[in-house]
Amino acid sequence: MSDLNDLLLLVQSRTPLIAIESLEEKRAIDLFGDLARKLRQPLMLWSVTGGLRTIRQTPREEPHKAEPAELLRHIRGSDRPSVFLLLDFHPYLEDPVNVRLIREIAQSHDKVPNHLVLLSPRIEIPQDLAGHTARFNLSLPDEPKLLALIRRVAMEWMQQNAGRKVVADKKAIGLLARNLVGLTASDAERLARKAIYDDGAITSSDLKMVQEAKYQLISQAGVLSFECDTAGMGDVGGLKRLKEWLTHRKAVFHGGGAAYGLEAPKGVMLLGVQGCGKSLAAKAIAGLWSVPLLRLDFSALFNKFVGETERNLRESLDTSEIMAPCVLWVDEIEKGLAGGEGDGGVSRRILGTLLTWMSEKSKPVFVVATSNDVTQLPPELLRKGRFDEIFFVDLPDLETRGLIFGIQLSRRNMTPQNFDLVALARHSDGFSGAEIEQAVVASIYTALARGVDPTTELLVEEIRKTRPLSVVMAEKIAWLRNWAAERTVPAN
Repeated sequence: MSDLNDLLLLVQSRTPLIAIESLEEKRAIDLFGDLARKLRQPLMLWSVTGGLRTIRQTPREEPHKAEPAELLRHIRGSDRPSVFLLLDFHPYLEDPVNVRLIREIAQSHDKVPNHLVLLSPRIEIPQDLAGHTARFNLSLPDEPKLLALIRRVAMEWMQQNAGRKVVADKKAIGLLARNLVGLTASDAERLARKAIYDDGAITSSDLKMVQEAKYQLISQAGVLSFECDTAGMGDVGGLKRLKEWLTHRKAVFHGGGAAYGLEAPKGVMLLGVQGCGKSLAAKAIAGLWSVPLLRLDFSALFNKFVGETERNLRESLDTSEIMAPCVLWVDEIEKGLAGGEGDGGVSRRILGTLLTWMSEKSKPVFVVATSNDVTQLPPELLRKGRFDEIFFVDLPDLETRGLIFGIQLSRRNMTPQNFDLVALARHSDGFSGAEIEQAVVASIYTALARGVDPTTELLVEEIRKTRPLSVVMAEKIAWLRNWAAERTVPAN
């Protein structure tokens, strides 16, 4: 159903006050112009700078009623039904006189069916007016409309460039349209134009730009961040079972399982020893599936004002759905769910909001929750069905340690074949991936100080100086391994 039909039904339900939160002012004005013609009523437009005027005002007509209270008294005294579109009226809703005048207009709707429409980027409706108000959302363009928009922009570019064709295949155009879903038509057109006009082509680099720009447009809370630096599975040493599991589900996540009635995978919980690659794995999932990575920072979620913490979470989850398909990485999830008795029940409400969203979400948002301390996690989160699987990320074995040394050496422009990776793996028994990385970094500092090149011997020297977490916290890690043995799937 079109916006016009939806709006007509709303008006016919005798709703006197309509609130619209949108930046698409021109589109809303055009829509209400169509509505006024359907109703056979005049459309009156008001702004604080232009006063009250008709849409088709002639140059000799003078705008009037610029003051909000004067405007509302004029509407209250009008005996001709009209549609009044008030632009950016939200600051004046804090004045009790204005609120009272609007109530009187609403209460006289049966006698004179005027319609007041508040159009602003953001509107807080006073409680006194809530019973007379209906919110209306302008629909966003779907994928077919976005495909048509992209083709129109491409045709414009061709006409301006002597008929040269835009370089793009059908798959690239489809991916661009999918990444524009969730934006207004004007924002989508602007990003499509930026992608095409930059070089006359639609490429993977354009998709990255669109994803980041889209996030900047829709993100409101500062607790959700767009992670530009994703990783590939080649950057992760080991975790063979996790990699295989993810590879098998990639096509289904992108809609490839519809013929068999398969839904997109929900997500995974990554439990394990600190520093063993859980965060890197979250980044690698986004890289493997070629989707945006959003990171939810639970430490920034909490707010001292009542209800603000829950609102922050809801806004973040709404943003993730608009960015879908995407990976939502909830890092160290236990920090936000282990508040206990002293937080006024906030952590319980946060858990409830998160669990409800996870069970009801329909968009392809793949949740990757990581945790270092399983004892702090509520049992409701770990029960079967919340996540598709719970993986345990253990300390790397001998083979994996060798792979990690090779990856870390390559990252620092060294040739792994020049090192005895097997010997390094044997000497680093009990080391996490993070500790192996620090050993490599420390050996480079030592080599630079001595004026020599890094060698296997220097690396072994640094390894021997290190007391890994598996030694410092041996009892806790042993307990965690024992707990995970029968309750989780080994990631490696």
